[in-house]
Amino acid sequence: MDKCIEVKDLTKIFEARKVVDQLSFDVNVGEVYGILGHNGAGKTTTIESILGLNQPDCGYALIFGKNARNERKILFERIGVQLQVSYYQDNIKVIEVCEEIAALYQNPADYHQLLHQFQLDTFKNQYVDQLSGGEKQKLSLVIALIPQPEIIFLDELTTGLDVVARREVWNILKNLKEKGMTIVLTTHYMEEAQYLCDRILLLKQGKKVIEGTVNDIMQSGPYQNLEEAYLTLMEEKQ
Repeated sequence: MDKCIEVKDLTKIFEARKVVDQLSFDVNVGEVYGILGHNGAGKTTTIESILGLNQPDCGYALIFGKNARNERKILFERIGVQLQVSYYQDNIKVIEVCEEIAALYQNPADYHQLLHQFQLDTFKNQYVDQLSGGEKQKLSLVIALIPQPEIIFLDELTTGLDVVARREVWNILKNLKEKGMTIVLTTHYMEEAQYLCDRILLLKQGKKVIEGTVNDIMQSGPYQNLEEAYLTLMEEKQ
């Protein structure tokens, strides 16, 4: 399969601590790749380093063979991003955020349709800071999809969503995958990883614990489910 992301010996140090430690993996075109780990495992730093938001201290990360930090203009139209924390200007409405983002791209998606798809159309004239946490999460996904990206990065997207909303988002992501989009996500939810991901990377203290399909990981020991495998494998790496 064709690689669209290549990470090799990626290392990032903050205040003398290796947050990401010689991490290597590839992501194939059209797959859903999940990065799992405890808080502080280095998941977000890994995503930010791939996107060029952080400068690695060692190693490299490439998207479509290009360094995102150096080739941001070239990659801009091909990538959608939802980070854990999104910042919006004061007193801006949902529809205004969408209009501003759409204006940045040559061929943006119909954000009215996206708002409807995520059941946010009734909030389009509401100020963003008045949205609930779950509504803000869904808005961040709408914004990430406006570029009609080839790859989308989702950092703990469904945190704050109720069970029904989470399932709705899962089904939307499944549909995007079926249309050929590559998805890189971080999550704390084992059920989410099992439902969505083609392959999974378990990360602890910035190091790779194991990588493979859900079945690969479950068959690496006598595990009944992904959650049991996760808890056992992460404990073994203490």
